[in-house]
Amino acid sequence: MTYAHEAQSVADIAASAEVLFDYLDDQASLGSHMQKPSMMMLGGRMSYEFDEAKGRAVGSLIKMQGNILGLALSVEEVIIERQPPRRKVWETRGRPNLLVIGGYRMGFEISASGAASRLRVFIGYGYPATIAGKLLGPLFGSMYARWCVNRMVKDAADAFAGSVRS
Repeated sequence: MTYAHEAQSVADIAASAEVLFDYLDDQASLGSHMQKPSMMMLGGRMSYEFDEAKGRAVGSLIKMQGNILGLALSVEEVIIERQPPRRKVWETRGRPNLLVIGGYRMGFEISASGAASRLRVFIGYGYPATIAGKLLGPLFGSMYARWCVNRMVKDAADAFAGSVRS
């Protein structure tokens, strides 16, 4: 599926591709920014529910649910590509119940460079099909998508900040 909107974030991370992939392959770590109340989440947060594979296999399912300003939100994702230590991609399944973005395909790519790695986190997304989503998506969707990919990259960089680059 093709998505009308995109965002990405890139950074060099002081970790090998294998170590970085293992860290990012844990969807709870990768999406930790969604599990904490924040200004971007309007004080709300999401919680994860995993299948047996915990998001670490093609076909694995991940469910997120939570609330923002008293509104119930939910989304189900499926892993569609997983190529350790290089690339992982997941996308929404069904119709997500979100406010500012609708269906999406998201993932990361890692390019090894000695003991360090270049990380690129990306998202392609559409706006929600709801009346509220058609209003809020164009206003806030790109800001939210940028925040999300930037947080994933920043959290990975922070996790390996004590590492020594060669």
